[in-house]
Amino acid sequence: MINKNSAVAILGAGAWGKALTTLARNNVDDVRLFSRRGCQTLAQTVEGADIILSAVSIKGVRDIVSQLKSLSIPPQTIFVTATKGLDPETTCTPSQIWQESFPNHPVVVLCGPNLSKEITQELPAATVVASKIESAGESVQLVFNSTRFRVYTNSDPLGVELGGTLKNVMAIAAGVCDGLQLGTNAKAALLTRGLIEMVRIGVDWGAKPETFYGLSGLGDILATCNSPLSRNYQVGYQLGQGKTLVEILSHLQETAEGVNTAKVLVQRAKQQNISMPITQEVYRLLKAEITPRQALLDLMTRDIKPEVDS
Repeated sequence: MINKNSAVAILGAGAWGKALTTLARNNVDDVRLFSRRGCQTLAQTVEGADIILSAVSIKGVRDIVSQLKSLSIPPQTIFVTATKGLDPETTCTPSQIWQESFPNHPVVVLCGPNLSKEITQELPAATVVASKIESAGESVQLVFNSTRFRVYTNSDPLGVELGGTLKNVMAIAAGVCDGLQLGTNAKAALLTRGLIEMVRIGVDWGAKPETFYGLSGLGDILATCNSPLSRNYQVGYQLGQGKTLVEILSHLQETAEGVNTAKVLVQRAKQQNISMPITQEVYRLLKAEITPRQALLDLMTRDIKPEVDS
Protein backbone atom coordinates (compact mmCIF):
# COMPACT_ATOMS: atom_id res chain seq x y z
CA MET A 1 0.00 0.00 0.00
CA ILE A 2 1.23 3.48 -0.90
CA ASN A 3 2.17 5.65 2.08
CA LYS A 4 4.31 8.62 3.05
CA ASN A 5 7.48 6.53 2.70
CA SER A 6 6.72 5.33 -0.84
CA ALA A 7 8.76 6.49 -3.83
CA VAL A 8 7.29 8.11 -6.93
CA ALA A 9 9.22 8.83 -10.14
CA ILE A 10 7.73 11.33 -12.59
CA LEU A 11 9.16 11.34 -16.10
CA GLY A 12 8.82 14.57 -18.03
CA ALA A 13 9.59 18.02 -16.66
CA GLY A 14 7.10 19.99 -18.69
CA ALA A 15 4.33 22.03 -17.09
CA TRP A 16 2.15 18.96 -16.47
CA GLY A 17 4.98 16.88 -15.05
CA LYS A 18 5.97 19.66 -12.68
CA ALA A 19 2.38 20.18 -11.55
CA LEU A 20 1.97 16.46 -10.82
CA THR A 21 5.25 16.47 -8.91
CA THR A 22 3.98 19.24 -6.65
CA LEU A 23 0.72 17.37 -6.05
CA ALA A 24 2.48 14.09 -5.23
CA ARG A 25 4.76 15.79 -2.70
CA ASN A 26 1.71 16.58 -0.59
CA ASN A 27 1.37 12.88 0.21
CA VAL A 28 4.74 11.26 -0.48
CA ASP A 29 8.18 12.34 0.73
CA ASP A 30 10.26 10.71 -2.01
CA VAL A 31 9.11 12.21 -5.32
CA ARG A 32 11.67 12.46 -8.13
CA LEU A 33 11.28 14.42 -11.36
CA PHE A 34 13.22 13.26 -14.41
CA SER A 35 14.33 15.69 -17.09
CA ARG A 36 16.57 14.90 -20.05
CA ARG A 37 18.52 18.01 -19.15
CA GLY A 38 18.75 17.12 -15.45
CA CYS A 39 21.74 15.74 -13.58
CA GLN A 40 20.03 12.48 -12.57
CA THR A 41 19.86 9.58 -15.02
CA LEU A 42 16.65 7.74 -15.83
CA ALA A 43 17.94 4.64 -14.04
CA GLN A 44 18.69 6.68 -10.91
CA THR A 45 15.27 8.35 -11.04
CA VAL A 46 13.25 5.12 -11.20
CA GLU A 47 15.41 3.01 -8.87
CA GLY A 48 13.21 1.64 -6.09
CA ALA A 49 10.16 3.59 -7.26
CA ASP A 50 6.77 2.19 -6.30
CA ILE A 51 5.09 4.27 -8.99
CA ILE A 52 6.56 5.47 -12.29
CA LEU A 53 4.46 8.17 -13.95
CA SER A 54 5.04 9.25 -17.55
CA ALA A 55 4.14 12.83 -18.43
CA VAL A 56 6.11 12.94 -21.68
CA SER A 57 4.50 13.84 -25.01
CA ILE A 58 3.21 11.04 -27.23
CA LYS A 59 6.29 11.42 -29.45
CA GLY A 60 8.54 10.48 -26.55
CA VAL A 61 6.55 7.57 -25.11
CA ARG A 62 8.10 4.74 -27.11
CA ASP A 63 11.61 6.04 -26.44
CA ILE A 64 11.10 6.22 -22.68
CA VAL A 65 9.43 2.78 -22.68
CA SER A 66 12.39 1.34 -24.58
CA GLN A 67 14.86 2.78 -22.08
CA LEU A 68 12.89 1.43 -19.11
CA LYS A 69 12.69 -2.05 -20.65
CA SER A 70 16.47 -2.24 -20.47
CA LEU A 71 16.30 -1.69 -16.71
CA SER A 72 15.21 -4.11 -14.01
CA ILE A 73 11.77 -2.86 -12.97
CA PRO A 74 10.13 -4.90 -10.15
CA PRO A 75 6.80 -6.47 -11.21
CA GLN A 76 4.88 -4.71 -8.44
CA THR A 77 5.85 -1.27 -9.76
CA ILE A 78 2.82 0.65 -11.02
CA PHE A 79 3.09 2.52 -14.32
CA VAL A 80 0.95 5.63 -14.70
CA THR A 81 0.45 7.41 -18.01
CA ALA A 82 -0.57 11.07 -18.01
CA THR A 83 0.02 11.51 -21.75
CA LYS A 84 -2.77 12.60 -24.10
CA GLY A 85 -2.30 11.51 -27.69
CA LEU A 86 -2.24 8.62 -30.17
CA ASP A 87 0.74 6.87 -31.71
CA PRO A 88 0.76 8.00 -35.37
CA GLU A 89 2.13 4.68 -36.63
CA THR A 90 -0.11 2.22 -34.77
CA THR A 91 -3.00 4.42 -33.48
CA CYS A 92 -2.28 2.90 -30.05
CA THR A 93 -3.01 4.91 -26.93
CA PRO A 94 -0.15 5.53 -24.46
CA SER A 95 -1.51 2.98 -21.97
CA GLN A 96 -1.64 0.35 -24.71
CA ILE A 97 2.02 1.02 -25.48
CA TRP A 98 2.94 0.70 -21.80
CA GLN A 99 0.88 -2.45 -21.27
CA GLU A 100 2.29 -4.12 -24.39
CA SER A 101 5.84 -3.51 -23.19
CA PHE A 102 5.16 -4.34 -19.52
CA PRO A 103 2.35 -6.96 -19.67
CA ASN A 104 2.87 -8.10 -16.07
CA HIS A 105 2.77 -4.62 -14.53
CA PRO A 106 -0.34 -2.69 -13.50
CA VAL A 107 -0.94 0.33 -15.76
CA VAL A 108 -3.03 3.31 -14.67
CA VAL A 109 -4.34 6.21 -16.77
CA LEU A 110 -4.50 9.68 -15.16
CA CYS A 111 -6.67 12.11 -17.08
CA GLY A 112 -9.18 14.89 -16.52
CA PRO A 113 -9.98 18.59 -16.97
CA ASN A 114 -6.58 19.64 -15.67
CA LEU A 115 -5.02 22.80 -17.07
CA SER A 116 -1.55 22.69 -15.58
CA LYS A 117 -1.31 26.45 -15.00
CA GLU A 118 -4.41 26.39 -12.81
CA ILE A 119 -3.09 23.37 -10.91
CA THR A 120 0.15 25.25 -10.28
CA GLN A 121 -1.88 28.20 -8.98
CA GLU A 122 -3.50 25.79 -6.48
CA LEU A 123 -6.98 26.31 -7.90
CA PRO A 124 -9.37 23.41 -7.14
CA ALA A 125 -9.65 20.63 -9.72
CA ALA A 126 -10.58 16.97 -10.11
CA THR A 127 -9.23 14.12 -12.19
CA VAL A 128 -9.67 10.40 -12.85
CA VAL A 129 -7.25 7.50 -12.40
CA ALA A 130 -8.37 4.42 -14.30
CA SER A 131 -7.09 0.86 -14.32
CA LYS A 132 -8.33 -2.67 -14.82
CA ILE A 133 -6.60 -3.46 -11.53
CA GLU A 134 -8.63 -1.75 -8.80
CA SER A 135 -5.85 -1.71 -6.19
CA ALA A 136 -3.46 0.01 -8.61
CA GLY A 137 -5.95 2.80 -9.27
CA GLU A 138 -6.55 3.24 -5.56
CA SER A 139 -2.80 3.46 -4.88
CA VAL A 140 -2.39 6.24 -7.45
CA GLN A 141 -5.46 7.95 -6.02
CA LEU A 142 -3.76 8.12 -2.61
CA VAL A 143 -0.66 9.72 -4.10
CA PHE A 144 -2.40 12.64 -5.82
CA ASN A 145 -5.64 13.28 -3.92
CA SER A 146 -5.75 16.42 -1.79
CA THR A 147 -8.10 19.18 -0.61
CA ARG A 148 -7.48 21.04 -3.87
CA PHE A 149 -7.14 18.09 -6.25
CA ARG A 150 -9.90 15.52 -5.97
CA VAL A 151 -9.08 12.15 -7.56
CA TYR A 152 -11.72 9.62 -8.64
CA THR A 153 -11.10 6.02 -9.72
CA ASN A 154 -12.53 4.34 -12.81
CA SER A 155 -12.40 0.82 -14.28
CA ASP A 156 -12.37 1.91 -17.96
CA PRO A 157 -8.80 3.06 -18.68
CA LEU A 158 -9.30 3.08 -22.45
CA GLY A 159 -12.39 5.28 -22.22
CA VAL A 160 -10.75 7.68 -19.77
CA GLU A 161 -7.68 7.90 -21.96
CA LEU A 162 -9.62 8.39 -25.19
CA GLY A 163 -11.82 11.04 -23.59
CA GLY A 164 -8.79 13.15 -22.75
CA THR A 165 -7.19 12.53 -26.12
CA LEU A 166 -10.09 12.93 -28.54
CA LYS A 167 -11.28 16.15 -26.94
CA ASN A 168 -8.07 17.85 -28.13
CA VAL A 169 -9.43 17.80 -31.67
CA MET A 170 -12.67 19.36 -30.44
CA ALA A 171 -10.66 22.01 -28.61
CA ILE A 172 -9.11 23.02 -31.93
CA ALA A 173 -12.60 23.21 -33.46
CA ALA A 174 -13.83 25.28 -30.51
CA GLY A 175 -10.93 27.66 -30.89
CA VAL A 176 -11.76 28.14 -34.57
CA CYS A 177 -15.36 28.84 -33.60
CA ASP A 178 -14.29 31.58 -31.20
CA GLY A 179 -11.65 32.91 -33.59
CA LEU A 180 -14.36 33.38 -36.19
CA GLN A 181 -16.64 34.95 -33.53
CA LEU A 182 -19.50 32.59 -34.40
CA GLY A 183 -21.24 33.00 -31.06
CA THR A 184 -22.46 30.84 -28.20
CA ASN A 185 -25.16 28.96 -30.13
CA ALA A 186 -22.67 27.72 -32.71
CA LYS A 187 -20.17 26.65 -30.09
CA ALA A 188 -22.78 24.78 -28.07
CA ALA A 189 -23.88 22.89 -31.19
CA LEU A 190 -20.28 22.18 -32.18
CA LEU A 191 -19.27 20.72 -28.82
CA THR A 192 -22.46 18.70 -28.41
CA ARG A 193 -21.97 17.10 -31.81
CA GLY A 194 -18.26 16.77 -31.11
CA LEU A 195 -18.98 14.74 -27.99
CA ILE A 196 -21.18 12.45 -30.10
CA GLU A 197 -18.22 11.85 -32.43
CA MET A 198 -15.99 11.04 -29.46
CA VAL A 199 -18.49 8.51 -28.11
CA ARG A 200 -19.02 7.00 -31.55
CA ILE A 201 -15.38 6.20 -32.25
CA GLY A 202 -14.58 5.49 -28.59
CA VAL A 203 -17.19 2.75 -28.37
CA ASP A 204 -15.90 1.24 -31.61
CA TRP A 205 -12.45 1.29 -30.00
CA GLY A 206 -13.76 -0.72 -27.05
CA ALA A 207 -14.50 1.99 -24.47
CA LYS A 208 -17.67 2.34 -22.42
CA PRO A 209 -20.00 5.12 -23.67
CA GLU A 210 -20.77 6.42 -20.16
CA THR A 211 -17.09 7.15 -19.54
CA PHE A 212 -17.19 10.02 -22.05
CA TYR A 213 -19.80 11.82 -19.96
CA GLY A 214 -17.40 11.95 -17.01
CA LEU A 215 -14.42 14.10 -16.10
CA SER A 216 -12.06 12.91 -18.83
CA GLY A 217 -14.63 13.37 -21.63
CA LEU A 218 -17.28 16.00 -21.05
CA GLY A 219 -15.31 17.54 -18.18
CA ASP A 220 -12.20 17.90 -20.28
CA ILE A 221 -14.23 19.40 -23.13
CA LEU A 222 -15.67 22.05 -20.82
CA ALA A 223 -12.19 22.98 -19.60
CA THR A 224 -10.09 22.96 -22.74
CA CYS A 225 -12.68 24.13 -25.25
CA ASN A 226 -13.32 27.33 -23.31
CA SER A 227 -9.90 28.31 -22.04
CA PRO A 228 -7.08 30.27 -23.70
CA LEU A 229 -4.76 28.26 -21.45
CA SER A 230 -5.39 25.24 -23.72
CA ARG A 231 -2.75 24.88 -26.42
CA ASN A 232 -5.17 23.08 -28.72
CA TYR A 233 -7.77 25.83 -28.27
CA GLN A 234 -5.10 28.39 -29.10
CA VAL A 235 -4.22 26.57 -32.32
CA GLY A 236 -7.85 26.70 -33.43
CA TYR A 237 -8.41 30.28 -32.29
CA GLN A 238 -5.43 31.55 -34.25
CA LEU A 239 -6.42 29.51 -37.32
CA GLY A 240 -9.80 31.19 -37.10
CA GLN A 241 -8.06 34.55 -37.11
CA GLY A 242 -6.21 33.71 -40.32
CA LYS A 243 -2.80 32.57 -39.09
CA THR A 244 -1.08 29.54 -40.63
CA LEU A 245 -0.45 26.34 -38.67
CA VAL A 246 3.32 26.67 -39.13
CA GLU A 247 3.22 30.19 -37.73
CA ILE A 248 1.09 29.13 -34.77
CA LEU A 249 3.15 26.08 -33.83
CA SER A 250 6.41 28.04 -33.99
CA HIS A 251 5.21 30.19 -31.09
CA LEU A 252 3.70 27.44 -28.91
CA GLN A 253 5.82 26.60 -25.88
CA GLU A 254 4.60 22.99 -25.70
CA THR A 255 2.99 20.39 -27.96
CA ALA A 256 -0.62 20.72 -29.12
CA GLU A 257 -1.44 17.01 -29.29
CA GLY A 258 -4.70 17.58 -31.16
CA VAL A 259 -2.80 18.34 -34.37
CA ASN A 260 -1.39 14.83 -34.55
CA THR A 261 -4.51 13.24 -33.06
CA ALA A 262 -6.74 14.62 -35.83
CA LYS A 263 -4.67 12.84 -38.47
CA VAL A 264 -4.71 9.53 -36.61
CA LEU A 265 -8.46 9.77 -35.97
CA VAL A 266 -9.27 10.44 -39.61
CA GLN A 267 -7.24 7.39 -40.61
CA ARG A 268 -8.98 5.16 -38.08
CA ALA A 269 -12.45 6.53 -38.85
CA LYS A 270 -11.90 5.78 -42.53
CA GLN A 271 -10.72 2.24 -41.78
CA GLN A 272 -13.72 1.56 -39.52
CA ASN A 273 -16.21 3.48 -41.68
CA ILE A 274 -17.15 5.82 -38.81
CA SER A 275 -18.70 9.21 -39.51
CA MET A 276 -16.66 12.01 -37.89
CA PRO A 277 -17.46 15.19 -39.86
CA ILE A 278 -16.07 17.68 -37.32
CA THR A 279 -12.81 15.79 -36.99
CA GLN A 280 -12.58 15.54 -40.78
CA GLU A 281 -12.99 19.30 -41.22
CA VAL A 282 -10.42 20.03 -38.49
CA TYR A 283 -7.96 17.73 -40.25
CA ARG A 284 -8.54 19.38 -43.63
CA LEU A 285 -8.14 22.81 -42.02
CA LEU A 286 -4.85 21.77 -40.38
CA LYS A 287 -3.61 20.59 -43.78
CA ALA A 288 -4.59 23.98 -45.26
CA GLU A 289 -6.93 22.27 -47.73
CA ILE A 290 -9.79 24.56 -46.70
CA THR A 291 -10.32 27.85 -44.87
CA PRO A 292 -12.13 28.11 -41.54
CA ARG A 293 -15.16 29.60 -43.29
CA GLN A 294 -15.24 26.74 -45.79
CA ALA A 295 -15.10 24.21 -42.94
CA LEU A 296 -18.09 25.93 -41.32
CA LEU A 297 -20.05 25.85 -44.58
CA ASP A 298 -19.27 22.16 -45.09
CA LEU A 299 -20.65 21.30 -41.65
CA MET A 300 -23.74 23.46 -41.98
CA THR A 301 -24.70 22.09 -45.41
CA ARG A 302 -24.46 18.37 -44.61
CA ASP A 303 -27.53 16.27 -45.32
CA ILE A 304 -30.23 16.83 -42.70
CA LYS A 305 -31.05 13.82 -40.52
CA PRO A 306 -32.45 12.78 -37.09
CA GLU A 307 -30.26 13.82 -34.16
CA VAL A 308 -30.03 10.41 -32.49
CA ASP A 309 -29.10 8.57 -35.71
CA SER A 310 -26.53 11.02 -37.15
